[in-house]
Amino acid sequence: MNLKIEPGFVPAIAVDANPATRRLITGTELYAREVVRRLPAVAPELGWTFYASRPAPGLGVDLTVLPLPRLWSQARLPIELARRRPALLLVLAHVVPAWCPVPAVTVFHDLAFERFPNAYGPRERAYLRWTTRSAAARCRALVAVSDATRRDLADFYGVDPARVSVVHPGGGETPVEPARADDERRLAGLDIEGPFALCVGRIEPRKNQLAALAAVERVPGLLLVCAGRIVDPAMGARLAASPHCRLVGHVDDAVRDLLYRRAEVLLFPSLYEGFGFPVLEALRQGLPCVLSQAGSLPEVAGEAALYADDPEGIAEAVERLRAQPELRARLAADGRRRAQSFTWERTAEGVAEVVRAAVGLPLPGPARSAPRPSTR
Repeated sequence: MNLKIEPGFVPAIAVDANPATRRLITGTELYAREVVRRLPAVAPELGWTFYASRPAPGLGVDLTVLPLPRLWSQARLPIELARRRPALLLVLAHVVPAWCPVPAVTVFHDLAFERFPNAYGPRERAYLRWTTRSAAARCRALVAVSDATRRDLADFYGVDPARVSVVHPGGGETPVEPARADDERRLAGLDIEGPFALCVGRIEPRKNQLAALAAVERVPGLLLVCAGRIVDPAMGARLAASPHCRLVGHVDDAVRDLLYRRAEVLLFPSLYEGFGFPVLEALRQGLPCVLSQAGSLPEVAGEAALYADDPEGIAEAVERLRAQPELRARLAADGRRRAQSFTWERTAEGVAEVVRAAVGLPLPGPARSAPRPSTR
């Protein structure tokens, strides 16, 4: 759509910043938080207004708080949009108001509810399908966090891939804390002793930690440490019952980084990922990874990881890393280099470019692109 923009016009951009204000931080909330913080700096020519249902003092931007305990995105936000009439609404997770009085751009993170529908209740699954299909059909422009998510939008909803801009998340540039003298004591406090493989993610069938456990049980002297909230109690019980596994639950950033720097390998046999933040977190630490080839994982890690899709193959990959120090060193170096291409600055720039195009503004200076590393 070609829009005529008068000289000096500053388009007003409303941003649904609500995910950035939540206390429990998963990939979606992290993405929203980091992008919101950077948008005013990467696109100062746009008039940003950030809306949320609750305050978030540490976010670093001025929030317009519109309190409402329920149905905020479907009721309270649209009323404000109708009153203010911004040029565009930017939604950083794909719940666009059913009644949206202004054009919208939205970000799609994954379509796990389509790939694994049994992991969701009927009402939740129906709501996600309705909001995703509606957003894909009505939004002026679409953003996906990976080529894998863009393919899913085409496969499940018939979205023309040309309508979808891929803007990878960041996080590879985060400073890495060096090893500390009290690391061993802190690990012992988590009941972790000796060499261990690490799994990071919610305990649920899609994350496939049981395959990682079956692999670790084939490797003498290796422990599996699973960091993540237990979503599937039966699966959590099976992991906890094994003498080869430790469940440490949802951990803060300091403990997470401790586990990354002291682990022998990251095992990530996930059956589906829209992006895969734990993989990027491991790469930036120089921690070798053994990954499945599901979803976006080869897109994130490329040649900086080993790939296996069953317990036997995972175990063989771990044994290769143990037997070949040069392979381990190469993967560590390649992983750090690859992680550096995934920065939040580039993510915010990529989102801002989509917004500029949606309101008819030219790009400032030479065209810049968000990170899109080649896939394996």
